[in-house]
Amino acid sequence: MAKRSHGTRQKMVFRLPASKPRNPLALRARQLPAGSHRKGSGALRAAARRALKKNLGGDE
Repeated sequence: MAKRSHGTRQKMVFRLPASKPRNPLALRARQLPAGSHRKGSGALRAAARRALKKNLGGDE
């Protein structure tokens, strides 16, 4: 007589740890187009101040 226990054996199940939830804000930021590549307002003011000093002879 054939062994019938092979078909009724409990199958081995592998459980993977649950992945961490993704940050929806980071995902949205990646989908947006890139911003303009220009200097900030503070850098522009500082450059203008340096140019003014250079033109006026900034010895003082």
